[in-house]
Amino acid sequence: MNVKKDKYVSLEKGARKICSILQKKGYIAYFAGGCVRDLIMKRKPIDYDIATNAIPEEIHRHFPNSVMLWKHFGVVRVLLPEGEYEVTTFRSDGPYLDGRHPSSVVFSSPQEDAQRRDFTINALFFDPSTNEIIDYVGGQEDIRQGIIRTVGNPYHRFSEDYLRLLRAARFSARFNFKIEESTLKAMKKLHEGIQKVSAERIRDELTKILTEGNPFWAFEILDQTGLLTEILPEISALKGIEQDKEYHPEGDVFTHTLLTLKYLKNPSSVLAMAVLLHDIGKKQTITYTDRIRFPKHEAIGAQMAKQIMERLRFSRSEIEDVAWLIKNHMTLLQYPQMKESTRKRLFKNSLFPLLLELVKIDIQTSFGDLSSINTIEKDYQIFLRNIPEYQPLLRGKDLIGLGFSPGPLFRTILNEVENAQLEGTLKTHEEAIQFVLQNWQPS
Repeated sequence: MNVKKDKYVSLEKGARKICSILQKKGYIAYFAGGCVRDLIMKRKPIDYDIATNAIPEEIHRHFPNSVMLWKHFGVVRVLLPEGEYEVTTFRSDGPYLDGRHPSSVVFSSPQEDAQRRDFTINALFFDPSTNEIIDYVGGQEDIRQGIIRTVGNPYHRFSEDYLRLLRAARFSARFNFKIEESTLKAMKKLHEGIQKVSAERIRDELTKILTEGNPFWAFEILDQTGLLTEILPEISALKGIEQDKEYHPEGDVFTHTLLTLKYLKNPSSVLAMAVLLHDIGKKQTITYTDRIRFPKHEAIGAQMAKQIMERLRFSRSEIEDVAWLIKNHMTLLQYPQMKESTRKRLFKNSLFPLLLELVKIDIQTSFGDLSSINTIEKDYQIFLRNIPEYQPLLRGKDLIGLGFSPGPLFRTILNEVENAQLEGTLKTHEEAIQFVLQNWQPS
């Protein structure tokens, strides 16, 4: 059974069920927005939104298993076995005084509802009872032509919600669509408006840009429009930071950073942010000696990445993971000289597969020789096959049993025992005990 296919079929089935129930009660009910765009483009929608002329109280009455999300904005979440669906009353919006929310809302018609939406490709409706597409804004033609265009005046649309500036770049990259000239001009003019958007919303949009596909294209747009300087000035600051041409024939640090984005294939947010920020410390550490060098740029970069991600309100675990990857992304250059225990400690870390991918991307974007990485990957696969055999020879309770008191010495002893075990010099519990008693005395 194709579970993924069944999920998509089930989602559409539930959306059709909602529309059918509302239509039988005498209401207009259409699929709306991104799901219609995706259906036209032969893509599988990941969710379905429904628009109707039924007001929130009526929607809730016909679907008892529903939640009133934003009554003022006419949004109800309907819960079905097939999934969750946002059902929204057609509306017209008043002025956006805060750059995100309309000051007033009037429930209206499909035509008026389409006029309030961001881009023409997202302002389409679909009647599942007739399989008819309802298009008041020329969205179908823009899909055919491959164009991102705001609905109506781009200055008005972006000023209503400045996050749309980032969304334009994301949709352009995701679909390989060109941004229409007046829309792009407005983005350049209004780029400073992104500062009015919360860090959390910028973070979420940035994550989508990096993980939905073609982030290189999106970042070129962000740079071209001035948005990059607004949301990630540390990346813009890498322009003109030279690199040794022997190792980086591709160009300066900014060029290298953007090129790495081409190698992101369905990445996690952690890997994507690590790739984006892996060389962020180079501007602060550049030196000119026998050649251009960036001593300890990975350590400085890890600290800078923490600050950037804290500013964007990433979770603590994401911040720590990205910082670890950046701090260690030069480590594998020393792999041939590493002790066996050091190698295995790296292999044991749950982030090691991401570290390996980060280093591969870094190399592919620079001098391109992956032979050393191929060796490491082979060793890692051997390690994975032997993982079931690995169990710590000693634990804290064993040290207590030997008369040691819990404290800082515990970690030192356990680390040394584990190193010896990973090196293969200690193989049994008894050998580990003798090793401890020969080197440390209980307090």
